[in-house]
Amino acid sequence: MKRNERLNELRAQAKLGGGQARIDAQHAKSKLTARERIQLFLDEGSFEEMGMLVQHRSHLFGLEKQKFLGDGVVTGFGTVNGRLTYVFAQDFTVLGGSLAEAHAEKIVRIMELAMENGAPVIGLNDSGGARIQEGVVSLGGYADIFYQNTRASGVIPQLSAIMGPCAGGAVYSPALTDFIFMVEDSSYMFVTGPNVVKTVTHEEVSAEELGGASAHSVKSGVTHFSCANELACIEQIKALLSYLPQNCEELPPQIGYTPADESRPALDSLIPENPNQPYDIREVIDQLVDESSFLEVHKDFAENIVVGMARLAGRSIGVVANQPAFLAGVLDIRSSQKAARFVRFCDCFNIPLLVLEDVPGFLPGTDQEWNGIITNGAKLLYAFSEATVPRITVITRKAYGGAYDVMNSKHIGADMNYAWPTAEIAVMGAKGAAEIIFRKEIKEAADPEKVLAEKEAEYAEEFAHPYRAAARGFVDDVILPNQTRERLIRSFKMLENKAVKIPAKKHGNIPL
Repeated sequence: MKRNERLNELRAQAKLGGGQARIDAQHAKSKLTARERIQLFLDEGSFEEMGMLVQHRSHLFGLEKQKFLGDGVVTGFGTVNGRLTYVFAQDFTVLGGSLAEAHAEKIVRIMELAMENGAPVIGLNDSGGARIQEGVVSLGGYADIFYQNTRASGVIPQLSAIMGPCAGGAVYSPALTDFIFMVEDSSYMFVTGPNVVKTVTHEEVSAEELGGASAHSVKSGVTHFSCANELACIEQIKALLSYLPQNCEELPPQIGYTPADESRPALDSLIPENPNQPYDIREVIDQLVDESSFLEVHKDFAENIVVGMARLAGRSIGVVANQPAFLAGVLDIRSSQKAARFVRFCDCFNIPLLVLEDVPGFLPGTDQEWNGIITNGAKLLYAFSEATVPRITVITRKAYGGAYDVMNSKHIGADMNYAWPTAEIAVMGAKGAAEIIFRKEIKEAADPEKVLAEKEAEYAEEFAHPYRAAARGFVDDVILPNQTRERLIRSFKMLENKAVKIPAKKHGNIPL
């Protein structure tokens, strides 16, 4: 009875949270059980457990007389907002949630059913790793799961929540899934723990510093969502699922929408007059998409690009946008990786893409070059080029150099490209171009600064606008910012039956 009361209390808190899932201090500090997590995640009364009576198979080294029903993992299916969903939750109270033969078989079976029936699979991970008593059998169990993750990739959505420790081989299954959620202060991921790190590299580091939610949401980008507590994590998973189709054969869900005045006058004054002054691209996104519908992904990682799910007239879309408020919105290694991964996910699951472009180019420097900006920038180029979903680009301000091509230009298959009157589409900025083109003339002038300013203005008048690109058909129309939402709604509606035949091949070779 007390357990049911606790679940009801937590459900009530989730409803009050407005998607952020408020939770009291007592519950924030305590971990939920595996079954509590499932009950809170799935629609009330919908969970059907599978393999409840399965037992562990190794009885060596302290397990001779013990029996553990379920072998440390709870598996089954139910519904989330009425839609079929498969789930497994590792139980840390049973042998530390360690993975063994029967444990792995239960997870693999759930994944097989999810693929056969075309529904998402959600993993609630809370495991100490491989069960030492089962030796190589437990390692084989991990490999079986990795194989199923790979087979399911692009077929059904796979989401992983890290609810506790996740170390060694256990980190690779979540890494193979589409999105990873972590809980602050109670979950961590790493291949080797602090003790091994200290032994090998002599670094003193805590588990939280090495692989906590903050480290992976900000520094490594391994996790896509960092959540304040377990209830917030569960609500965030449910929110993300609401944007996704059940499988690659379906279109994303559409919610009811009543057309109204789609003009957004606030957009007319968002771009600063000074082209070097930053602004927050999220303000543009919020004006273009349905109210309060933007769910940002990878919020704290590679902040010079913003990606996330949203709705436009009730339809799910993916948004990729340069962020002028951080590093001027340049593309670098991390932002290219972040955006490429998101673009490919959306393309897997028939989610149309909206690209908002304000990019001055790629970030220069030895750090970028020596760490592979060429290959990593090519990942984003490849991702857009191979995507067959509807793709629309809006150039809000700068579109310079190769970054113009990479950010979903018409040349790499974008369906519709719009530009605001503030757009500047050129090889580079006016000042840099003038310094190169008129180098000799400026050097020999009596007043070099004056001549440079004149030549800069001359180049800007010639190239720092969208009309030359529009004249060549590289931009479909130059539109007023306040008209953008209406044009996007109409264009995505026009593209909803888009079908593209790709060349026959096994698969392409993305520059990894």
